[in-house]
Amino acid sequence: MSDQAIFEERVYERKPALRRWLFVHKWSSLICTLFLLLICITGLPLVLRDEIDGLLDDALPYAQVAEGTPNISLDRVVEASRMMYPGETILSVFVDDDEPKIMVFMASSWEAFKANRRALHSIRFDARTGAVLKQTKPFGEDGLTFLQLMLSLHRDLFAGLAGELFLGAMALLFIAAIVSGIAIYGPFMRKLDFGTVRAARSARLKWLDLHNLLGVVTLGWALVVGATGVINELSTPLFALWQQTDVRAMLAPLQGKPMPQASELSSPQAAYDTVKAALPDMTTTSVVYPGSPFGSPFHYVVWTKGKEPLTSRLFSPVLVDARSGALASAVTMPWYLRALELSRPLHFGDYGGMPLKIIWVVLDLVTIFVLGSGLYLWFARSRAAKTPQRSTSALPLSSPGAAE
Repeated sequence: MSDQAIFEERVYERKPALRRWLFVHKWSSLICTLFLLLICITGLPLVLRDEIDGLLDDALPYAQVAEGTPNISLDRVVEASRMMYPGETILSVFVDDDEPKIMVFMASSWEAFKANRRALHSIRFDARTGAVLKQTKPFGEDGLTFLQLMLSLHRDLFAGLAGELFLGAMALLFIAAIVSGIAIYGPFMRKLDFGTVRAARSARLKWLDLHNLLGVVTLGWALVVGATGVINELSTPLFALWQQTDVRAMLAPLQGKPMPQASELSSPQAAYDTVKAALPDMTTTSVVYPGSPFGSPFHYVVWTKGKEPLTSRLFSPVLVDARSGALASAVTMPWYLRALELSRPLHFGDYGGMPLKIIWVVLDLVTIFVLGSGLYLWFARSRAAKTPQRSTSALPLSSPGAAE
């Protein structure tokens, strides 16, 4: 037995706390590794979803117009949508601040959308000319696109809220595996220089050292992505909490009053302009119609965001009376929804342009290697345990239960 192996066995025997960390590391990693591999693999194309979507997009091109041509009225876009789909309900209108496009989202009714969030479809308009560039059918009706498939697997495994909560639990186990890996990494690597890869020894030991090294290198990134992943998976209950607390209190004075009918709704363009004039330092992005499960039955909810790199990720709703078009109130988002908004760009690395996306892709690939090598080390150690002479080599930072 090598000096390193003897040292490891003595540490294991003399430190009960280390044995507990080993137990946590073993089972937390064993339970979550396969799901984390799926999340990492599906996350790769999602980091580059804008670029992939652009390559696969079959929409008509934007019209060539004079620079400075203003956008057409949202009222015209809404009217055109109603003519195309009479009897359907407009859910929201989105005005892109990066491309000259306006998206109108529709469903058969708000009730149908609440029952199935994938029941909506969209119409894309050229924001300057009003020409229809593309239409989609309800989500999945023509089969899922590649990015829709990746997003559904990554977010909820096609299981809705239950899938979101399950993957959130897997992300928590991943964090537990990382923290416990940190606790056991130092004692077991004390006799080796940092970054040592014992390539001249057995294949398992070489893979073990690579696993340890790459696990330490990606440690900070993995913690950030794991923590933001947990927050993202809680988006549905967090918005429901907001709806049941702040939104309900805000709408309490209006309870009992009749909801506005479609014929009573004021101009969505007027609501958009009202908010834009009231908040000139903000970018107005969308108008959500009354009836949204996370909105108000009496108001347009006009979403705004900041214009700076950081504040452009922070969205704030403004309520506009759906009948009169008067500004009702600007809503302050609670801290937990602010945390959710900040976690999304951190999770996918889409706030720093292509250089940051490339870094995220590289770190994702490294994490896939760490997880895959952890599985290999577990199976290799299990096979070695069946032999009379068992090797007790250094434990990996985040392999699935390399220690027993």
